[in-house]
Amino acid sequence: MKIGNRVICGNVFLAPMAGVTDLPFRLICKEMGCSMVYTEMVSAKGLYYGDYKTEELLAIDEREKPVAIQIFGSDPEIMGRAAYTLNDRENIILDINMGCPTPKIVKNGDGSALMKNPRLAGEVIKAVVKESAKPVTVKIRKGWDDNSINAVEMAKIIEGSGGSAVTIHGRTREEFYSGKADWSIIAEVKAAVGIPVIGNGDVFSMLDAEELLRQTQCDGIMVGRGAQGNPWIFKQIMHFIEKGEHMQEPSVGERVNVAMKHMDLVMEAKGEYVAIREMRKHIAWYMKGFKNSAQLRNSINKIESYTSLKALLEEYVAYNS
Repeated sequence: MKIGNRVICGNVFLAPMAGVTDLPFRLICKEMGCSMVYTEMVSAKGLYYGDYKTEELLAIDEREKPVAIQIFGSDPEIMGRAAYTLNDRENIILDINMGCPTPKIVKNGDGSALMKNPRLAGEVIKAVVKESAKPVTVKIRKGWDDNSINAVEMAKIIEGSGGSAVTIHGRTREEFYSGKADWSIIAEVKAAVGIPVIGNGDVFSMLDAEELLRQTQCDGIMVGRGAQGNPWIFKQIMHFIEKGEHMQEPSVGERVNVAMKHMDLVMEAKGEYVAIREMRKHIAWYMKGFKNSAQLRNSINKIESYTSLKALLEEYVAYNS
C-alpha cells in the first residue's frame, strides 16, 4: 500500500489506542504480521513544551518498523511546530488525531471536537503538512453526532489540505464505541476522494476484515479493540486475504506464551512493579472466553510479582489442557 511517497508492505494496521499501544504491545503485533503500527496519541503541546512523559511515547524500536506517530491538538501553530520537531524521528507517517472521543481531549477542542470545526481542521492539516517531511494522514469519525455526519466533507478537506490518507471510524463521537460501526460512511468517503482510505471500526476477525473490504472497497484496514488480547488477528487477516484460508485459533497454551513474552517486554521497558499492573488488563484480554477466565482475572489483580504471575498462568494452562 502506498501512502504519499512511502510504500508499506501490506494494508492491515494497528490503531493508536491510549494506554494500550505502547512499545511492547506494538512489538507483539508487529511480530504477528501487522503491516504498520501506530503509537499512542502524542500531545502537540507536550512536544512543544518538551514534556518528558511525551518523550517516552515517541520511543521507536527497529523491530517494530514501519511506525506511524499520531499527534493531537487544535492550534495550527503548535501542531506545525510539533510536526517539525518529529522530522528527525524514525516514523514514516505522521498522523493527526481528529477522532478521539474522550471528554478530556474533546473539552480542549482536540480530537473529534475538530469534526465540529472543519475550517480549523483544514488549517491544522495545512500547518502540519507544511512542516512535516513525512506524509501526513488524518484519523476521523463519521461525525460529531447523528445530526452532523460530515466525514465526506472532512475527507475532502483532508485531501485538499495536503493529507496523504484518511482513516475513518464508522461511529460518531456521541456513540463512542457503542452500537455497530457504520461501514457505509467509509464507502462514501472512498467514493469521494482520491487519497487512500483506511477503514476502522468493529474488525474483530478475518471475516470482519473481508466484509469491510467488500462493502467499502477501502484501501486498508485498521484494527483497534479487535487486537486487544488477540494480536493473532493480523496474521489471520493477512493469511485470509492472500490465500483465502482460515487459520486455526491459538490454544490457551499459545496465548499464555505470548502473554508472558508481552510481560517480559513490559518488564524490560518499565520494570516489574509497573509491568505487573499494566499487564493485568492485557492478560484478562488474552484469556477472555476460556474456562474460569473471570476467576483468573480476579487472581491476577491480587498478584504483586512476576514469579507468582508466571506460576498462576502455568497452572491455568494445565487446568485448561
